[in-house]
Amino acid sequence: MIKTKIRIAASVSVSLLLLTSAILYLCRGSLLQHVADRRIDRLEQRYKLNIAYDKLTMNGLNTISLCGLTVVPEHRDTLLHLHSLEVSISLWELLWGDINVRNVQMDGLKLNFMKQGSTANYDFLFLPPHTAQSVEEASSPTKEHLSTDYARHIHAILNLLFGLLPGDGNLTHLCISERKDNNFVTLHIPEFRIDKYHFRSEISITEDTLTQRWNTEGEINPTDRRLRVSIHAPRLTVPYIHRRFGAEVQFDSLKFSLFQEKTDGKSSSLTGQSEVSGLQVYHNRLSPTYINLDHGKLDFHLNITPQAMELDSTSLVRFNTLIFHPYFKAERTQADNRGWHFTASVHKPWFPAEELFSSLPKGLFGNLEGIRVSGQLAYQFLLDVDFSQLDSLKLKSELKEKDFRILSYGKADLGKMSEEFEYTAYENGEPVRTFRIGPSWEHFTPLDSIPQRLQMSVMQSEDGAFFYHKGFLPDAMREALIYDLQEHRFARGGSTISMQLIKNVFLNRNKNIARKIEEALIVWLIETERLTSKERMLEVYLNIAEWGPMVYGIQEAADFYFDKRPSQLNLEECIFLASIIPKPKHWRNSFTEEGMLKEKQEGYFRLIAERLVKKGIISEEEAAHVNIKNIVLKGNARNFILECYKLEIKFQAFQKEA
Repeated sequence: MIKTKIRIAASVSVSLLLLTSAILYLCRGSLLQHVADRRIDRLEQRYKLNIAYDKLTMNGLNTISLCGLTVVPEHRDTLLHLHSLEVSISLWELLWGDINVRNVQMDGLKLNFMKQGSTANYDFLFLPPHTAQSVEEASSPTKEHLSTDYARHIHAILNLLFGLLPGDGNLTHLCISERKDNNFVTLHIPEFRIDKYHFRSEISITEDTLTQRWNTEGEINPTDRRLRVSIHAPRLTVPYIHRRFGAEVQFDSLKFSLFQEKTDGKSSSLTGQSEVSGLQVYHNRLSPTYINLDHGKLDFHLNITPQAMELDSTSLVRFNTLIFHPYFKAERTQADNRGWHFTASVHKPWFPAEELFSSLPKGLFGNLEGIRVSGQLAYQFLLDVDFSQLDSLKLKSELKEKDFRILSYGKADLGKMSEEFEYTAYENGEPVRTFRIGPSWEHFTPLDSIPQRLQMSVMQSEDGAFFYHKGFLPDAMREALIYDLQEHRFARGGSTISMQLIKNVFLNRNKNIARKIEEALIVWLIETERLTSKERMLEVYLNIAEWGPMVYGIQEAADFYFDKRPSQLNLEECIFLASIIPKPKHWRNSFTEEGMLKEKQEGYFRLIAERLVKKGIISEEEAAHVNIKNIVLKGNARNFILECYKLEIKFQAFQKEA
């Protein structure tokens, strides 16, 4: 009896399963349309879109056909138009929300990203996906929106990437365009063929008046979680970069690969490689000319957790012939996204010095191009910044040498300051004066003719340890960086006299990253190899320093302000001249209309006087009698101030009348 009941129950169950399967099969088209329409309705309401299609059918249990799809944001231009699409996908996986595309045949996809003024047809893409906010509401993110789980987001993006891209397929007549006002970029792909996860295609790219063709190939394997892309053609220009960032990027070939290792749900690990050949980069913040990199390579190991992203030190960077292992970590320390902790380091043990100097990109370090060296170098760098505790900032940058020698200079003679040389002063990037730094210039003053009080006052103002360091003061650079981060701007530089001197004698006046790196390298070379003595460097510095309007060198400064020779300057006058060097164009702000020094300068005078006492330059009694009233302008400086104030009075009167 029991066996009979079991057989009956089994028979009924099989019959119901077959009946259910038959009903699902017969109603699969209606079921698909129901699911699609429901999701389309949600998208339309959430993002204010008009989504329509001409035909949606299902062939068998795995193939979906779609014709005439359009996506039009409300009161915007059409974003997407698709002529036809046929996708092989599991119905059951689709119903459960797990998308895994197996084969795709697509024709006539057009994506148009349009922006006119501040209005774009893709604004909705930046709305949070879990809420039906308007664009205005989304512009004021809440604390909840700012909370980010980086590992989860990376995993979701890769799931979407590996899930949507099929193992086989053929995509024809694809066109993606971006237009902002009168500028546009269009990518046209006649055919994109995928065969067993491997793809190959030719892409035609037009940006305004420039048209180029890129050859691409690669692999996207969802089973192994592996991605590989290769792009090559002579002199490829990356579109959009110039318009968006004012930069130009060109290359001959680019290879990129990525592999996602197994994750535990709370973290993710990505390894891969990026390699570029024939790279040329231009941006005025980097360099005034093109930067050329023959070959660059990055082997990366990236660890991602909910709160941090870390580039592991097993990662490798190859820069022409130079190889090193960088480490970088960015960690969010507060839930409101205002607290960040950044750590970056490089440890490069002893290596041939020629590897560094032969790897410097052409166009980036003009003075060092062609330099030949021997010996060994070692480099160590550390930057640790916790934005919630800026005073705890750590900074270390040290380049060591062993048996190092300069065999021949590059374009610039790095030893030229040891002899008489020609110097050019610049104003706003333009040359304004050229003169010799040596006895042939009538205004040149040898160091032994410059009062010791003036020399030490300048050093105590600019660089008190000048004779004891090798070009750099790490503590001063650290304090300057902390101050700049607090002020959110480059307000303080932490430069030594050596750095200021090299900047003026060897480098252009363009403020960019390249100039700072080249400045550091030249300072290191001159100081390490003693190409110019400290005494001669100070002598050059005091003879080229800007001290006022077209006033260069200590002799012109002494004459301009006090109608004296440098050797005739008194203590207060020496301290005053030292105070001008940091901001020579603002010197008259220190004086009253009558040409008297303002009382606010008294604190500075006392400070320098105390330092001169400690250095044994003056006595405590002399320091006690320092008085700013002893500063009496004469000659051109006094006339200059009086004329400036007269012009200001006339201008103020004119404004009142107007």
